[in-house]
Amino acid sequence: MTENSSASGGTGLPASIEAAWGLRERPVKGPKPGLTLDRIVDAAVGIAAAEGLSAVSMGRVAKELGASTMSLYRYVSAKEELYVLMQEAAMGDPEPLPALETKAGWREALSQWAWAQRRMFQRSLWSLRIPISGPPASPHSVAWWEQGLQALEGSGLAEGDKISVILFVSGFVRNEALLMSDLAAAVEAKGVSPQEVMGQWERTVKRLVDPVRHPALSRLMATEVMSEPDEADYEFRFGLERVLDGIDALIAKGAPS
Repeated sequence: MTENSSASGGTGLPASIEAAWGLRERPVKGPKPGLTLDRIVDAAVGIAAAEGLSAVSMGRVAKELGASTMSLYRYVSAKEELYVLMQEAAMGDPEPLPALETKAGWREALSQWAWAQRRMFQRSLWSLRIPISGPPASPHSVAWWEQGLQALEGSGLAEGDKISVILFVSGFVRNEALLMSDLAAAVEAKGVSPQEVMGQWERTVKRLVDPVRHPALSRLMATEVMSEPDEADYEFRFGLERVLDGIDALIAKGAPS
């Protein structure tokens, strides 16, 4: 069953987008009258939060709800559609950006947007595993893009460049959240603290690197900088500031002399 196969109402939109925007007619009768699209999505989100996205299947969700698998297909055409609706639930509406209210400027507004997006991902790390199938088209994803574009108002960037900037910043946020999630999972699997994991890695690398073949890495190891504790969120803050510096340079380059 493909995503387009259950499009209703003649909109020509993918079934997942119809469902997300509430454009699809709901079943009005059936063997499980208590079943609703919201209950299906909530159950799927609960499974993903507890066991990871890989544990989500139509059969597993149906079992969680005490329903038959086929009864779910009256509400959701395929697992890919369910993913879109789960992501919608995880994203929610974007947080208000104080910088937009105070007109603090594009840099502060975009920084706040990036931090808010990171918090959103951290609340639902499983959502990072959902494959990206195209540009944002569901209600909450469109709302996040709208807010990001609003943050760039007054920047002087062309509309096309604004889109590129939004992709650049959101890609950085997503990649950092995914990396931190993977590292946290690895640490948890080892049953030791992050400091112990880093210490083990440093000792291993020091034994293996050759100053002739790896001169730069050898110099780094000699500084002991890898053993120094970072302040909270240091890597994200450092990376985001460099991203914003690059956007600042782009704006300055395009500004009239």
